[in-house]
Amino acid sequence: MTQNPTFTPFALEYYQSQFEHTVEYNLADSSVKCVTTREWLNEDEIEQLLDTGLFYPEVNGTRQLREGIAARYPQAGPDNILVTVGASQANSLLCSTLLQPGDEVVVLTPGYRQVAGLAQNAGCIIKELPLRPEHDWQPDLTELDSLITARTKLVAIVNPNNPTGTILSRTAQQKIVTACERVGAWLHADEVYCGTERQPSAEETPTFWGLYDKLICTNSLSKAYGLSGLRIGWAVATEPMIAALWRRHEYSVIAAAAPSMTLATIALQPEKRRSLINRQKKLARDGWQVLEAWLANQDGRFRVRRSDATSIAFVHYQLPISSLDLAEQIRQQASVLVAPGGYLGTEHHLRITLGYEPAKVQTALERISAVVARL
Repeated sequence: MTQNPTFTPFALEYYQSQFEHTVEYNLADSSVKCVTTREWLNEDEIEQLLDTGLFYPEVNGTRQLREGIAARYPQAGPDNILVTVGASQANSLLCSTLLQPGDEVVVLTPGYRQVAGLAQNAGCIIKELPLRPEHDWQPDLTELDSLITARTKLVAIVNPNNPTGTILSRTAQQKIVTACERVGAWLHADEVYCGTERQPSAEETPTFWGLYDKLICTNSLSKAYGLSGLRIGWAVATEPMIAALWRRHEYSVIAAAAPSMTLATIALQPEKRRSLINRQKKLARDGWQVLEAWLANQDGRFRVRRSDATSIAFVHYQLPISSLDLAEQIRQQASVLVAPGGYLGTEHHLRITLGYEPAKVQTALERISAVVARL
């Protein structure tokens, strides 16, 4: 079989999948240290898991799980929910459902490049709205309005943002919706980092749900919950759109795993959810403290804007070398994996995840310092 010469691989995920299990310190991920099954379940919940039948579950997600997800979205019901294999499958489904060759798709840069890559592979025209560090990585919504035309099919955002950790205000959300409404474009809000806000007093980032009819929100248990291995995500949309996504879901995976749905249902119970999210927030805050102490001793080689959410630091470096070349030097010389900023759309940055034990983060950062000092 010959490979499609126009196919664009997902560079970031390919890079991580090659090396994330071959290094001593993986700081390229975008979550926190995930829990083990044993540490977050009580005895009754373990029995519930062990009693889960290994047959096909409801293909669109068990009703109990869909009800638990819908409870997170005002005025949503279980029929507004499709359970998917991670948010990545939900994002893929919406692209295959909405996009045709020649459609315009607007994305934010830097950003997670999945939707941009899928749209490019579908023959779409990609238009990028740059987020600039001098504007605290916030979008210029006047510029966004100028990018959206009658040919714009989809505007795709991640809020809070990966990799900058910035959060859109409610006013900004409304302006984005208004820009989409002007031409009837669809809006995709990837909200996997809702719940990762790092300030103890911060409210959870509000969902876009309820602001617009032509809206698909996606989310998962990977980032805020520390449950990446469950591979449970979801899409939230109008019932006709959920039906359209569901038809494509049947082609791609049929259903997510039944044991994962059982565990996801447990995770969304209010007390359990609060415990998981608080654990993730503490890991992120502790990691940021380590990073800031490290930065103070780097003689200006690195700088970073302190993010509002996520365990991610998008670190700018002062070296005349590409982000991939620097990441490779760090991987090969220090056995530390970081994500090249070029794979997220912005050069001379590294995405470094801090949501692990402080001692692990400290050791990995010291190894990065040693490599940079030699360079």
